[in-house]
Amino acid sequence: MDESYQLTSTTDLNAGEDIVQSFSADRATYWRDHAWMAAVAMAAGMVILWALGNPHVWTGAIGGLAAIAIRGFYIASDELNVRWDMTNQRLLGPQTRIVPLENIKDVRTIANSVQVITTTGDKYLLKYQADREATKAAILAAAGKA
Repeated sequence: MDESYQLTSTTDLNAGEDIVQSFSADRATYWRDHAWMAAVAMAAGMVILWALGNPHVWTGAIGGLAAIAIRGFYIASDELNVRWDMTNQRLLGPQTRIVPLENIKDVRTIANSVQVITTTGDKYLLKYQADREATKAAILAAAGKA
């Protein structure tokens, strides 16, 4: 497989570097997020059709549900196989994403995701975390910012 499409880190470890923790997407969190997206899409579809004067407002719910269901099933195999590895020196993401721990400026939570912000302004998203606060705390502790 082409290395540019790997869903886990393809970066070689440095001498003396060990993986201390891995962060993978959680299946239950992924589907729960999609259920919420479907509910919002269904409501939005119905409101749009109502605003346009369509007498078949209920079809907006079907369209919203279908759109999110297709999206969810289509990208699940990719999103659920993404893994970030944290070493004693770096945070290693899919493909060749590398964040040296000393370059981590801030870590935020967004819904069920954790955003890592570097000192240079780069942003990385660890999506569908089962315990986003634990993920955030582990990264901050490793970066010496806890």
